[in-house]
Amino acid sequence: MATTTMTRPHPVNNVRWWQSRRFGTLIHDIVVYTLLVLLSLLFFFPFYWMVLSALKPEYKIFVWPPEWIPNPPQWVNFRDAFANPLLPFPIFFRNTLIIEVGMIVGRLISCVLIAYAFARLEAPGKNALFSVLLATLMIPGAVLLIPRFILFTRLGWINTYLPLIVPAWFGEAYAIFLMRQFFMSIPRELEEAAVLDGAGTLRVIWNVIVPLSTPVLAVIVILSFRDIWNDLQNPLLYLSEVNKYTVAVGLAYFNGQFDVKMHHLMAASVVCLLPVLVLFFLTQRAFVEGISMTGIKG
Repeated sequence: MATTTMTRPHPVNNVRWWQSRRFGTLIHDIVVYTLLVLLSLLFFFPFYWMVLSALKPEYKIFVWPPEWIPNPPQWVNFRDAFANPLLPFPIFFRNTLIIEVGMIVGRLISCVLIAYAFARLEAPGKNALFSVLLATLMIPGAVLLIPRFILFTRLGWINTYLPLIVPAWFGEAYAIFLMRQFFMSIPRELEEAAVLDGAGTLRVIWNVIVPLSTPVLAVIVILSFRDIWNDLQNPLLYLSEVNKYTVAVGLAYFNGQFDVKMHHLMAASVVCLLPVLVLFFLTQRAFVEGISMTGIKG
């Protein structure tokens, strides 16, 4: 008796090519990268316009339609911008770097110690104190201007760098928050091994925590350098002698009482922006890594 076997037909793939997963992924990538390119051009345009204005004569900056490529480029604008003897920019750069070093070193030392205490040490009311610390971020800076000015006046610190540098040695709330979050992601076993070898708390911080915290320290250095470099309010408030001014105050003096030499202002701004750009590109990898890792554990 013959037996017959029935084979099941293979299912027919009726998915159209525009309904496939590969096509959906391709469309997603095209949309994402198009938005990224457009947003990058949007954010890059002000910098391009600043460089463009720095290479033009003043009368060409405001012409319409705009001249997108200066012809010929006026490189002399950079020389003329720093030729004013009343604005000694080399001294301004020196003063700014002095303040940068003093504030960044003080901020790193104080914030590392405070953040480690919040992340690792046990003390009654520690979480409440950390909440109070975070609450200080909501206090507007303008509220503290008059009390701090009165305090520094009574201390005799006006027209010195002390009102700018000394507060950085007492910590900064946002830097402490970032460091605490990063320290909590470091395995405790590494510290326990150092303690078993006879290391104290300060030695654990210096030999274990700090070497492993390079990304978050780079974030603090970059953000602090940028904020100090661009700070106009505090140096203008506490310093009264031209030979003690910073770069930001010097740039403000390009705004004359009756007119503004826009081409000179743009040329000086390009030069003064270069240190921040160079620092960011040199530490870009550590900066991105630090930002992405500070919220791993809370």
